[in-house]
Amino acid sequence: MASEKLRMQTELGAIILQLRPDSAPITCEYIVKAVKDGLYNGKSFYRSDFVIQCGLHGSGVEPPGNLPTNETKSGTVISNGPGTCAIAHWDVPDCGNTEFFINVQKNAHLDEAYGGYCVFAQVADDASWKTVSAIAEAVKSKGKVA
Repeated sequence: MASEKLRMQTELGAIILQLRPDSAPITCEYIVKAVKDGLYNGKSFYRSDFVIQCGLHGSGVEPPGNLPTNETKSGTVISNGPGTCAIAHWDVPDCGNTEFFINVQKNAHLDEAYGGYCVFAQVADDASWKTVSAIAEAVKSKGKVA
């Protein structure tokens, strides 16, 4: 899995994510399984402020359970900087599931807030970053992007 990449096709272009199992191996396995099971097919990015967020929220599809642990500090620690991808969770650290976000700016406060938000991937290339930026703008004006 060390060099595995995930491709997300959106209406505004593709986003390639480079997985970081050195930081979060359990989280990477969980996300890869969710992708292979088709859980993200047809889902939208619905949040845009300092991150763009995607997942099963509001889709009527139940996540396949929560991650067993928040790996924020258990592997290589990667800060929530521009282009990193992290698991979203409530204010309880060990409740993350299929909700994730891509940081559109430096968000170092997320490294510690509520136990930290675990970075498990990063945007792999400039074309993907341009798509992330386009999604951020479109969500602000339209409300969501599939």
